[in-house]
Amino acid sequence: MSQITIQCRLVANEATRQHLWELMTRLNTPLINELIEQTSQHPDFETWRQRGKLPATVVSQLCQPLKIDPRFTGQPARFYISAVHVVDYIYKSWLALQKRLQRQLDGKTRWINILKSDAELTEICQQSIEVIRARASEVLTQFKQDSTPVDASSSKGRKRKKTEQGSEDPNRSFATVLFEVYQNTENLLDHCVISYLLKNGGKVSNREEDPAKFAKRYRKTEIQIQRLRDKLEGRMPRGRDLTGQKWLETLAIATTTVPQSEIEAKHWQAQLLAKPSSLPFPAIFETNEDMSWSCNQKRRICVKFNGLGEHTFEIYCDQRQLHWFQRFLEDQETKRNSKNQHSSALFTLRSGRLAWQQGEEKGEPWNIHHLVLYCTVDTRLWTAEGTEQVRQEKAVEVTKIITRLSDKKDLSKTQQEYAKRLNSTLTRINNSFNRPSRPLPQTNPSMVVGVSLGWDKPATVAVWNANTQEVVAYRSIRQLLGDDYDLLNRQRQKQQQIAHQRHKAQRKDAAHQFGTSELGQHVDRLIAKAVVEIAQNYQASSIALPKVGELRESLQSEIQAKAEQKCSGYLQGQQRYMKQYSTSIHRWSYSRLIQNIQTQAAKVGILLEEGQQPVRGSPQDKAKAVAIAAYQARQ
Repeated sequence: MSQITIQCRLVANEATRQHLWELMTRLNTPLINELIEQTSQHPDFETWRQRGKLPATVVSQLCQPLKIDPRFTGQPARFYISAVHVVDYIYKSWLALQKRLQRQLDGKTRWINILKSDAELTEICQQSIEVIRARASEVLTQFKQDSTPVDASSSKGRKRKKTEQGSEDPNRSFATVLFEVYQNTENLLDHCVISYLLKNGGKVSNREEDPAKFAKRYRKTEIQIQRLRDKLEGRMPRGRDLTGQKWLETLAIATTTVPQSEIEAKHWQAQLLAKPSSLPFPAIFETNEDMSWSCNQKRRICVKFNGLGEHTFEIYCDQRQLHWFQRFLEDQETKRNSKNQHSSALFTLRSGRLAWQQGEEKGEPWNIHHLVLYCTVDTRLWTAEGTEQVRQEKAVEVTKIITRLSDKKDLSKTQQEYAKRLNSTLTRINNSFNRPSRPLPQTNPSMVVGVSLGWDKPATVAVWNANTQEVVAYRSIRQLLGDDYDLLNRQRQKQQQIAHQRHKAQRKDAAHQFGTSELGQHVDRLIAKAVVEIAQNYQASSIALPKVGELRESLQSEIQAKAEQKCSGYLQGQQRYMKQYSTSIHRWSYSRLIQNIQTQAAKVGILLEEGQQPVRGSPQDKAKAVAIAAYQARQ
């Protein structure tokens, strides 16, 4: 991942701001709302939902008749394209989330069908627990010898997984092999042995099982399954109601109609309590040449957007990001001066997003809110070495397409023109940009830096060597922050103070939207910088990060199961217990920390991977598990 996002504020005269505001609120956002609604009502939507993605051109096809609809006419062509991109992105992320939740639900359902207590296992196979343990020890020994837990006779017709060379894949985990064997064998004893090994983490325990702990573990899995089902049955993607009309309609229904189910009542409640949208959808510019850069008489960098005519915006940004915008201007000037002999495929700027940012003053909305431009840049294109790397990749890609077209006979006129454009593009790509030189970092593909996240210790690092299967170094949060460790304690104290102030304000029914300082962001940046420095010192090829969504869900389910056990039969006590611990979990912004690590890693060209973080174990063991999981997924 070599792309990062930078931002700046755009300043323009009042007429320009008013024109853009009315265009985005009266025409573009209603168009996006209509496209979202029509997509969800399409006859094939359920098929797309199960598949996990929309057809490439379906949203564009739905938009074609809306271009002549009186409600949406009068927009620049670029804004129709932007509306299609926005809806595509909304459904792409929503369908990907649905697919991931369904995969998790299938896995949890399979696991709860396997999970049995020791008493249940002995009853199923009609054998004592000592026999199950002895058989489990044999399975462990055999797995260490040939990477398979049972012999061929116990699995009917099962074929071992092969690599390209024909040998067994050594990178599959023990649990993965056990799950496969469980599905392919019908022997009850083998089923019980595999269930015993899976629930004990691939080990044989001589201790008697604690029924209370097992019940808590089983209940936790049930809670996870129910929460996943609730999420899958959640609401569909929806647009932005800038007028508040839908809120009024929901209020009228809720005050005059009795809900048919608890789900419907919760849906009404969510709509009435949701913070109303006051800002339109952003305008997306996928092509870097949709933005034209220049310098005005004050030597300030300015930008124009395709579709907005001569409306010009001045760039106001932080000094640390000014060099990026200067590079955007240099790239376009280089192409103009060479009479288009350079390719925009090597521009540092990749895409842009024009959006409004919430303001708090009073007056006209285009005077209250602020315009912000988000720019996606490829950090590799900052240096000559990185640009050469990208140039080679794109040249190979274009050459493959040209070769594929040349192998065809009787090309159509359109295909011939396309091939001609590709040849022209290939010629322009070979013209290099004048950029500073910086040697690319030398990395070891077998070195992976795993990062685990938690509340007490926000980040713990393990440097794992895949060749030796050992951890080279560990780093705790205190070691990562060093002399700045006191800032972490200060941040936690500040969070507690704000939480207490919010609680008192809520009891008085007063405003409770308290602002926070940038201390948390600063701490996250320090942690991210330290993690990336460790990766550079050990020449690691990648940094493995846990999946935040699954981490929060797992912790939340564990808290609920613990609350039910501690406050059995006392619903209010369970809710207080869950609220107390949930506040601690959600108080730290794991997503912000991961985003900072991603940004710092992209600057130095270190790849990022994702790995599963286990719930149990020390922070060091979790960090090691994340690194191993990411490396195995890479294989």
